[in-house]
Amino acid sequence: VQLVESGGGLVQPGGSLRLSCAASGFTFNSYDMRWSRQAPGKARELVATITSTGGSTNYADSVKGRFTISRDNAKNTVYLQMNSLKPEDTAVYYCSAVRTLARDYWGQGTQVTVSS
Repeated sequence: VQLVESGGGLVQPGGSLRLSCAASGFTFNSYDMRWSRQAPGKARELVATITSTGGSTNYADSVKGRFTISRDNAKNTVYLQMNSLKPEDTAVYYCSAVRTLARDYWGQGTQVTVSS
């Protein structure tokens, strides 16, 4: 099983980034997918969730209206489009796969830094 995040980097406040998470080794389209983040010295925060079919999404209040989660089940990939980025969005971003009565899978994370 692998979840590989990409797309992180350094961006100025107000800028945009698109994170990708490529999945392999499990039945991607039967898992809900999540993006979480962890800033230095802070607890991990759930940012966004998308159901297995992509029919429903949920967001943390801190990113609602700025971030969009999506998935392409044909490509086994989940995305996080991040707009209007703020310095407080600086964190390591992780994708994870979750399903009831099954273990969760996590990626290794990608660093996002928002700074001028």
